[in-house]
Amino acid sequence: MTVSGVLSGTASAAAPSAAPAAKGYGTRLVLLGTAGGPIWWKGSDRDGVSSALVVGDAIYLVDCGNSSVHNFRDAGLLGPGDGKNDLGELRAVFLTHLHSDHVADYPGLLLYGICGGGLGRDDRPVQVFGPGRRGALPAVFPAARPTPEPVNPAAPTPGTVDMTASLVAAFATDFNDRLFDTGSPAITARVRAHDIALPGGAAPGRKIPRLNRPIPVYEDDRVRVTATLVDHGQMFPAFGFRFDTDDGSVVFSGDTTVSDNLIDLAGGCDVLVHEVIDQAWVEQSIAALPVPQETKDGYINHMIGSHTTIEQVGKVARRAGAGKLVLNHFSPGHLPDGRWRRAGRDFAGQVVPGRDLMQIGVGRKKH
Repeated sequence: MTVSGVLSGTASAAAPSAAPAAKGYGTRLVLLGTAGGPIWWKGSDRDGVSSALVVGDAIYLVDCGNSSVHNFRDAGLLGPGDGKNDLGELRAVFLTHLHSDHVADYPGLLLYGICGGGLGRDDRPVQVFGPGRRGALPAVFPAARPTPEPVNPAAPTPGTVDMTASLVAAFATDFNDRLFDTGSPAITARVRAHDIALPGGAAPGRKIPRLNRPIPVYEDDRVRVTATLVDHGQMFPAFGFRFDTDDGSVVFSGDTTVSDNLIDLAGGCDVLVHEVIDQAWVEQSIAALPVPQETKDGYINHMIGSHTTIEQVGKVARRAGAGKLVLNHFSPGHLPDGRWRRAGRDFAGQVVPGRDLMQIGVGRKKH
């Protein structure tokens, strides 16, 4: 496929209902949830992180944070099918990493989606791509803590294929009830999970290697999806994804500190959807903890070493040559947009603080 077109879509950063801004575009970015972390932020209207890329009538989902399934509905992405949750146009799901704030609604997607046969099609099951088995537990932090007994010690770091199989087994009562009593298809016929293969030299506990080429993940008649390894501290592996379409390109950073791999992957993209954290908030929050200053400094470095700050993210977009920077995965999730707009000080392009249900056109308007 050819990748062409100049980004010209606009979106209101002040209102969650920004769908009119994307009307008439062949490809749309839909932000289903924009909050970062496994926290229900008080005083915030942001839900768990999740995005959809809609290319024509095909839908691709990136992460499944808390409430993302409801917001999939509220964004108008369900099909017209009656008596079911019509997800027939959902072709693939891409999980950047397996932290809870990125997968909390994945079980719900399977459980509610299969009812009435709404998830995928008999001839086109939904493909799910994500990290494989990590193979090693993270180091204990802070280092002085005693080593705890791991959860599920026989398999403490399952990957996407394992997780999906375990969910199917855990909810077999419901899946079988739908299968036998209501005629819904077998969940195993409508979902295919895949672990993304790691490049050589990549392993938990090691420095993330600089990749000389992106990792091929998925391709169909609408998109080509590639990935790269990003640096999310001890959470390994963690991926960023690039979607190339005939209308343009959209890159999702996932959770990461400043990453040369991500900058390479995002080179010349039309839209860069990037996580952001407020370092001042981190420092203020940790300052109140009743622990020694040395421990506080360790906590701060631990957080900032896993995420990208307001002061850094604009520089990332500039280095990548992105056309537009859409901020996402806000930590914390309850600050005003004006604070996040400071990311534009180091980026000449448009900076959009993402909002739940915001839609952004990619490429040129078709009609």
